[in-house]
Amino acid sequence: MKKLSFVFVLTLMLAFSAKAQTSYKGAVGLGIDLYDNATFVGPSAKYFFSDNHVGQADLGFEDNATILTFLYSFHKQFVGAPGLRWYAGIGPSIILIDDFDNIFALRPHAGLDFKIDGVPIVVNFDWRPALVISDAGDGEAGAFGFGIQYAFN
Repeated sequence: MKKLSFVFVLTLMLAFSAKAQTSYKGAVGLGIDLYDNATFVGPSAKYFFSDNHVGQADLGFEDNATILTFLYSFHKQFVGAPGLRWYAGIGPSIILIDDFDNIFALRPHAGLDFKIDGVPIVVNFDWRPALVISDAGDGEAGAFGFGIQYAFN
């Protein structure tokens, strides 16, 4: 009986994971990068290289500063929550500031991605601290990202 229960549970898990395939191939829209003393707003794009491997590029603008962020993320579907994924990854950011040295940072990140089935809108929110690797600038533990994007196949 235990073997039969195990096979049944395993079959259910595989059935749910088969439905957990990505429901969109890429997305473009608005990204917001929230720091303690700055808020960068601009275009954002992401692309699924496979069901779990995603590349994202953000370009944000703030008074006298521009940020370029390139992120790699591993996405995974929550079982029993269609359209909701968690993700984690890392990537570099370059902050270009008028009359100041450029800041280079590594951005580990972890967050949630949500797409309602049948609606081409994706919303995501993540924690993405800035670990500064250049001589200029300070790190930021309390940095967050928010995005709303149009999804396409």
